[in-house]
Amino acid sequence: MQTCSNCNIQSPDTIIYCPGCHADLRNSSMTAVAYQKFKQNSRISSIRVSVSKDACPVCQQMQGNYSKDNLPQLPTPGCSHENGCRCYYDPVLNEIFP
Repeated sequence: MQTCSNCNIQSPDTIIYCPGCHADLRNSSMTAVAYQKFKQNSRISSIRVSVSKDACPVCQQMQGNYSKDNLPQLPTPGCSHENGCRCYYDPVLNEIFP
């Protein structure tokens, strides 16, 4: 499931446009917005894709650290979990305090 950052409506991973506000979820989902913020933050050196314990095999293969410019798309294409992709981005910080 993906959540629209504009209206907070959840929709299946395969939906491109939010059924509530018609925003393009490739740019306006909570995950897409988080990625853009992480990419712009100079304290973040890389981004980790984290998965749930019961993730499908496709999502399990996605788990790991990635550079900001080589990050895989979420939701994971080909995810077969009954609840949809539940992968998420975690920032990897190179500086904790200013």
